[in-house]
Amino acid sequence: MNISNSSGNNQKKRNFQIEAFKHKVVVDPKYADKTWKILQHAINEIYNHNASGLSFEELYRNAYNMVLHKFGEKLYVGLVSTMTSHLMTMSNCIENANGGMFLEELNNRWDDHNKALQMIRDILMYMDRTYVPSSHKIPVHELGLNLWRDKVIHLSGIQVRLQNTLLQLIHKERTGEVINRGLMRNIIKMLMDLGPSVYQQNFERPFLEVSGEFYRVESQEFIECCVCGDYLQKAERRLNEEIDRVSHYLDARSEVKITNVVEKEMITNHITRLVHMDSGLVNMLVDDKYEDLNRIYSLFHRVPNGLSTIREVMTSYLRETGKHLVSDPEKLKDPVEFVQCLLDKKDKYDKIIALAFSNDKTFQNALNSSFEFFINLNPRSPEFISLFVDDKLRKGLKGVSEEDVEDVLDKVMTLFRYLHEKDVFEKYYKQHLAKRLLSGKDSSDDAERSLVLKLKTECGYQFTSKLEGMFTDMKTSKDTIAGFYMKHGADLEAGPTLAVQVLTTGSWPTQPSTSCNLPAELTSLCDRFKSYYLGAHSGRRLSWQTNMGTADVKANFGKGQKHELTVSTYQMCVLMLFNDTDHLTFKELEQATEIPSLDLKRCLQSLACVKGKNVLKKEPMTKDIGEDDVFSVNEKFTSKFYKVKIGTVIAQKESEPEKHETRQRVEEDRKPQIEAAIVRIMKARRVLDHNNIIAEVIKQLQARFLANPAEIKKRIESLIERDFLERDGSDRKLYQYIA
Repeated sequence: MNISNSSGNNQKKRNFQIEAFKHKVVVDPKYADKTWKILQHAINEIYNHNASGLSFEELYRNAYNMVLHKFGEKLYVGLVSTMTSHLMTMSNCIENANGGMFLEELNNRWDDHNKALQMIRDILMYMDRTYVPSSHKIPVHELGLNLWRDKVIHLSGIQVRLQNTLLQLIHKERTGEVINRGLMRNIIKMLMDLGPSVYQQNFERPFLEVSGEFYRVESQEFIECCVCGDYLQKAERRLNEEIDRVSHYLDARSEVKITNVVEKEMITNHITRLVHMDSGLVNMLVDDKYEDLNRIYSLFHRVPNGLSTIREVMTSYLRETGKHLVSDPEKLKDPVEFVQCLLDKKDKYDKIIALAFSNDKTFQNALNSSFEFFINLNPRSPEFISLFVDDKLRKGLKGVSEEDVEDVLDKVMTLFRYLHEKDVFEKYYKQHLAKRLLSGKDSSDDAERSLVLKLKTECGYQFTSKLEGMFTDMKTSKDTIAGFYMKHGADLEAGPTLAVQVLTTGSWPTQPSTSCNLPAELTSLCDRFKSYYLGAHSGRRLSWQTNMGTADVKANFGKGQKHELTVSTYQMCVLMLFNDTDHLTFKELEQATEIPSLDLKRCLQSLACVKGKNVLKKEPMTKDIGEDDVFSVNEKFTSKFYKVKIGTVIAQKESEPEKHETRQRVEEDRKPQIEAAIVRIMKARRVLDHNNIIAEVIKQLQARFLANPAEIKKRIESLIERDFLERDGSDRKLYQYIA
């Protein structure tokens, strides 16, 4: 090696050279044998538990020098030979261990080998780092594991015995016996340390096979003698036991494999039978067995097609029971009970899905689909839901918080969303709302407005614009009547008091034009109000809707009984006639009042046939009103209340003719909506074929009603006749928009 040093421009460079030793280094020919003897003795002492007297620094130096002097091969071969000799001795001891001592001996010898291996690796560290990689040998630690595997574990006498012993212990644990889990953990970890293939071949594969057979037999025994809930409990317990077993002494990667075995044998293979047992899913749903339902959901969630099987059975049962509910003649007699049953059913299954099915969206969708299916099987569902709302808002929700009121309205809205014919509900709701507003029987203006707001959010402004107009009319009417009394109040103090609601035509449901002969005391007052109103508003017309009014009448009965009666306008007209006569027949009442016959019968039923409200007597005393019945004042009428409210006997639901008439009105209202949708679509698309128009119209209108394709076709024909559309010259099924 040349080293140059320069300290300035004028100084000459000096070269130095380091040369090899002039004399030859001679190594003792017996050096390798002597050094190996020292190291071999040390390895023997380590295996014989006599390592305390060894100098590990000196042993490391000897091993270092052997490798340095190119005796690495001799060192490595000697290590293999010595280690093999000791492992053969160990394997004999393990094989000779009796009964339960077999695993103990194996575990102790494995522990000894590991400790020895650690010390040997420390001594031979230099060989491990230099000679082993350069000569492509196996590192010391891995070599020790491989030798243990080949010379101990894979000996036929040990391998079979080890496998059988481990499987027997697990079987004992499954049948309730307590085993030494710590020892099991050590032995299983030994197999895992020897490599994945050793663990799988010597334990995992046979373990999974015998487990499959065990659970196959056990599941068959269980299912023959257990109800579904008990069987599921046992299956759940077995799954948890296997998961626990893995966490304590098996490889974590075995968890999926063993749970798959349990799931296949205990659940998948019996899935249909479990669900359809007498004590199966339907029984759990009927009896609200939340624990069992949660268990069946959790277990079936683990297996292929498990949840879909539960969903199908639940949906099938729901549709069948729902179909029965909506067609039950007894339920149809009372619309309020009918809707309450639907709400109770919905609450029941909502609770099941929340508590047992983890709020699973697929189950919620199945529930919604089922309700939509069977609610629309009954064409009267829209009417009945409106009657339910009417009942709740008329009677009021006394003692109920605002939150609870909102809850009831939200539940009603849930049923409303299922309706295909939302416009039919709107028709009935408008009629019922009108009666509540005009009779002053709505329990809470806030609740009324809240429901209208919910309908507006659900269906848009157009759906509720007329309903909101009804509220506006009620407020305007209060201001109008206040203005009337401010102007004429002094002249009207002695007579009856008048309250008038002025209703905008179009916002309120159309009423049949009915006339009624009002008492003379009221006729002049009504005329004065009419003059006042028309004087304040030019270009308007007023027509009295006497069938929608109410009145408070003071009445004197026998023995000085005095009461204030709250009645309908029709009832007031009837009662006022008895100021001038004692007896009147049905025909005489009809002629005097000119009230329509059907309405008069309902009116008289309320006055004469309702116990506790019978201010009139009827001869003969029957429930039905006949043409020749005679009526008179019931002088014996008494009530513990001064104010007595006499309701009109009304039809809770429409009669068949009324239903037919409502249906016709709905169909007529739909025609312009269908035509408007067709025009909107064609204006945007310009050219479209028949089937696509039908599909688009149905899609656009489904928020309000399910449009009938036959009716859509009629509306298309009508639009063609009126030159909004035309057929294509070459294809009659193709339509063009005429701009």
